[in-house]
Amino acid sequence: MTPSLKKTFILALLAMVLLAGAGIFKRRHHLDELKKEAQATSLRQVIAFNPLIESSTGILELPGDVVAFKDAALYARSPGYLRKWYADIGTEVKAGDPIARIETPELDQEVLQAESDLAAAKANYDLAQTTAVRWQSLVKTRTVSEQDLENKLGDAAAKKAILGSARAHLRQLLALQSFEQIRAPFDGTLSARNVDIGDLVEAAPSGRELFHLVDSSKLRIYVQVPQAQANGVKVGMHADLAVPEHPGSRFNAEVIRIAGGLDPKSRTVLVELLFDNATHAIHPGDYASVGFRVKGESTRLRIPITALIFRGDGLQVATVDPGHHVHLVTVVPGRDFGKSLEVLSGLDEHASVIDNPPDSITEGEQVAIAAVRKLKAEP
Repeated sequence: MTPSLKKTFILALLAMVLLAGAGIFKRRHHLDELKKEAQATSLRQVIAFNPLIESSTGILELPGDVVAFKDAALYARSPGYLRKWYADIGTEVKAGDPIARIETPELDQEVLQAESDLAAAKANYDLAQTTAVRWQSLVKTRTVSEQDLENKLGDAAAKKAILGSARAHLRQLLALQSFEQIRAPFDGTLSARNVDIGDLVEAAPSGRELFHLVDSSKLRIYVQVPQAQANGVKVGMHADLAVPEHPGSRFNAEVIRIAGGLDPKSRTVLVELLFDNATHAIHPGDYASVGFRVKGESTRLRIPITALIFRGDGLQVATVDPGHHVHLVTVVPGRDFGKSLEVLSGLDEHASVIDNPPDSITEGEQVAIAAVRKLKAEP
């Protein structure tokens, strides 16, 4: 083989080796890409967000439950039929005003029977007492024995006890009969009427509620204050009330009572406020936002309730580290805003939190972040 031919052969062989190596490298790169794509496809896809950072400037806003200062459900004390009602929904009544009358024929007959029993018991006692007095005179003349006198005195005493029992039974029935007339226990407004003329009425506690009476001239507002802010609320301090039916208006209420301890489940303390509702601007059952004027300025984190995990280890959220591994974090909740929740501790403001975590998510699991959600401030 000539040198030129040999050189050509070597160059051709080298070119073939290079082409083969390039093909092998390309296939291996393609396989690696397919492997990475398959691995990414097999990972759980999640949506993450960063906690919303809010600044509080001395106003602690909390939801409150509004109830009437006086609130009573009116029931029947004796069974019968509703004969008449004198007040309907929205009627203002004074204490002692008649609201309805119940017809109780069975009870009326029991009263007549008890009156007859009382009359018979009184007649028997009078006779026994007269006989005992007569025998006391006879024993002095030794016409009757001492034993006979003792028997007559004992009989008179027994008849007296029967008479007392008959009187007590009649008074009991008369007391029940007096409840035929349902009267208002206090000044207020009827908020419900659940009975009509002719309806069968059962006695409490098995019977249904007939009327509902509320006194809304004053209102009680109950607020659950988180443990972290509990020391900032004191008896005698004032708070602002806001209700949806009066947008932009604020009403003044006073803290009158604070529970002596925290609820072990929610870690909140119950606070009661009193509001003078003489103008009836706010109604019992309203949803109210209560603003306490507390000192200082603080920063709080808020997350949507869809991020919460309820397990035996307490309230948790799932976070994702830079390596896309899941870490379950126990958090201490603060105020509940309905769709979102304040987090007092356990969560970093820069944490990447998984939204709507599945029940099967586990510690250390690797996930893929499909999208990042940006939270918006809520009122």
